[in-house]
This record gives sequence, C-alpha cells and structure tokens, in this order.
Amino acid sequence: MPETVGVSGRVLTLPNALSALRLLGVPLFVWAILTHRDGLALIILTLSGITDYLDGKIARKFGLVSRVGQLLDPIADRLYIVSTLLCLAWREIIPWWVVIVLFAREAFMAVVVLIAKKHGWNGLPVHFVGKAATFNLLYAFPLLLLADGDGAVAAAAQPIAWGFAWWGIVLYWVAGILYAVQLRLLVAEPATA
Repeated sequence: MPETVGVSGRVLTLPNALSALRLLGVPLFVWAILTHRDGLALIILTLSGITDYLDGKIARKFGLVSRVGQLLDPIADRLYIVSTLLCLAWREIIPWWVVIVLFAREAFMAVVVLIAKKHGWNGLPVHFVGKAATFNLLYAFPLLLLADGDGAVAAAAQPIAWGFAWWGIVLYWVAGILYAVQLRLLVAEPATA
C-alpha cells in the first residue's frame, strides 16, 4: 500500500470520519464524567485514544492525508485534553496544578504559532515528541479515571496512570520548546542565506 504521497483537499475520508467522531464524543464525554458515569466516560476516552491512533495510521498508510484531517485531528486532541483536564480537576481526580502547567504550555504554543504566522508559516511540522506527549496524555486520562475507584484495579492503575501523566506533561513541554527552537531556526534561516 502507498505511503503518504502528499496532502490532498479531500474531505470524505475514513481518517476524517474518525476525527469527526472523536469531536462528537467530546460533549458526551463531558456529560458522562460530570454526571459520574465513569464507565461511559472511560469507554469514550479509550475509543478516543484508539481512533486518534487509527486516523493517523490509516491516513499515512493509504495516502489519505488531507488538509481537513490536519485541522480536525489536532482540534480533537486539544478538545479532549482540555475537557478531560477540566473535568478531572473538577472531580478532584487530578490536582489543579496539572491543569495550570498544561494550559501554560498551550499559551506558550499560542505565542509560537502567532510568531510563525507573522513570518508566513501556517504551522510547524509535527515531530515525534509532540505526538508522544499527546499519546501519553490521552492514555493517562482513562487510567486516572480508572484509578479513582476502590479496589485492586484502581490501585494497580494509579502508578501506571501517573507514569503516563508525568511523561505526557514533561514531553508536552519539551515538544513546545522544540517547536520554539524549530521556529527560531526557520526565522533565522533567511538572514543567513
């Protein structure tokens, strides 16, 4: 099967449908977690992580990378991260400092993106560290929810959940710094030519 040939303008693709389904799941997830329907919230978060993996894998493997997908996928990721952080903190499953640290990174990235746009770039190439950070956070969240219960499963899930969370937090910031360095190099490049 072909690897990614280029970015297309197609809208109706399987990866885009998976991203759209993830977006539609956000309000359902928020309702489930705020009404203490943790089983449903856990299923939605798990499906979100699976579809996040699948949409990118399918898009690259079958040459279905599209501009729409490049927009939908990070929007769905950010909405899940933001809504999950706020809901988990509201339920006191995670401390509020985790929310502040991750939101500070989002504010930092907003500045990086604004500077990139000022210099004519609509975005920076995605790198592995950013993907790894998102992966860790999207897997930490359902495990943190699972760890909020009583019993052996919750006890076993807790260290794994916090392991994913810590790796996600650190990698999220490392990715942000790498994006800033990447932008600095791109901005400096014309001056050296």
